Amino acid sequence: MSIEIGVTKKEINTQYAPLAVLLAHYQTNYTLEPLEKVQIAMKKREFSPDDKLKQVLVSILAGCETISEVNTKLDAEIHLATVGGWSRFTDQSNLSRMLDGLTLKQIDEIRHAVTSIWRINSKTCQHDWRSYLWLDFDLSGLPCSPMAEESQKGYFSDKKTFRGAN
Repeated sequence: MSIEIGVTKKEINTQYAPLAVLLAHYQTNYTLEPLEKVQIAMKKREFSPDDKLKQVLVSILAGCETISEVNTKLDAEIHLATVGGWSRFTDQSNLSRMLDGLTLKQIDEIRHAVTSIWRINSKTCQHDWRSYLWLDFDLSGLPCSPMAEESQKGYFSDKKTFRGAN
């Protein structure tokens, strides 16, 4: 399945288009499959426990700082929910009840599932450690050469470096 982004004549509006593409990528590559293996005993009415775990993850990626923000930020996002395979997002109270009912064993299972997800997708874990891993970061406000690869002028809010300071 290829993911296409473009203009449509239909009236579809979502402020989370990049998140929808990421979620579609996760769906096609079965990235979130380890979350389905977490055993949470509860009745499945409309959403299974792994659907709720995935919705918690989507809410985090959507910028929800607390579970209570799910109702205000994601309730109207029907199209984003459709990409995830749901008819809508569940209510924040259902997510809270599920999270509150987790046992220590289930939390440990979730921890292992999330660890396996990031290990598979981590570039650092796939690095050939026989050579160096170069980390390049510059916290100074000094201008870089316009000839530098991918160079951009940065923004530093407080401290300014004056000419001749070095």
